[in-house]
Amino acid sequence: MMSNKILVGLGLVMFVFMSCVFTVHETQKAIKFQLGEIIKADYTPGLYFKFPFVNNVKKFDTRILTLDSKPERFLTSEKKNVIVDTFVKWRIVDVSKFYTSVAGDAVQANLRIDQIIKDAARSEFSSRTIKYLVQTERETIRDALIITSAPQALKLGIELVDIRVKRIDLPPQVSKSVYSRMDAERTRVAHELRSEGKETSEGIRANADKQREVILANAYREAEKTRGEGDAQSADIFAQAYGKDIEFFQFLRSMSAYEKTFRRQGDMLVVEPDSDFFKYFKKQK
Repeated sequence: MMSNKILVGLGLVMFVFMSCVFTVHETQKAIKFQLGEIIKADYTPGLYFKFPFVNNVKKFDTRILTLDSKPERFLTSEKKNVIVDTFVKWRIVDVSKFYTSVAGDAVQANLRIDQIIKDAARSEFSSRTIKYLVQTERETIRDALIITSAPQALKLGIELVDIRVKRIDLPPQVSKSVYSRMDAERTRVAHELRSEGKETSEGIRANADKQREVILANAYREAEKTRGEGDAQSADIFAQAYGKDIEFFQFLRSMSAYEKTFRRQGDMLVVEPDSDFFKYFKKQK
């Protein structure tokens, strides 16, 4: 019997001891209440004491949590719908505010954060065009959403670690008209570039033709000048040679004339018998 009483006594002591202590882990934040009123919330990781039945403790996970929102429609500055899909990374930084604002409920916190992000996105997208949203880096949109949403989240004791835009799509009925307009714009730019290229090509071709004519004219002038100089030198050489033996050159020219005149059999020439043409056919005295 004595041993049973001792065991019961030890059990009661252990129960009382366990009721008087609580631990806070590194991934947790804790709030200590006294008769329902918060008396302390700035606990660091470690072992702490409390009064049973007077104090109670609530612990909250301070690791980064994820809110994966459903795709939402927003209007752009052109009054066109875009479908935006986002997710949010958040964590508790002020456990007292977190408890008083959303009763320490992560589900309620997600609903509040989701509404804050939607309001910020609605404001951001309503001032932007579809072209801007499609062409702009997602980091720019992310930074704008965090700047707008972070102060509102801090009022809930929550820090927005990151906001990511997974995709920005157009409704099917809008996509076709947008893509058609983009195609028309690209076609117009292509035509302008082709026209500019053709104009440049014509200018280059005209300039090349002009240079070609100038080069040919200069070449023809140089050729004629060279030909004239050659003819002059040829005539001078011939004249000098002719002057050294006039009789020989007369004979040579006559022989050349005979050859050209009677080139084919049956060629005929009607002249006076005593013509100078047959001078060298006559018997020399």
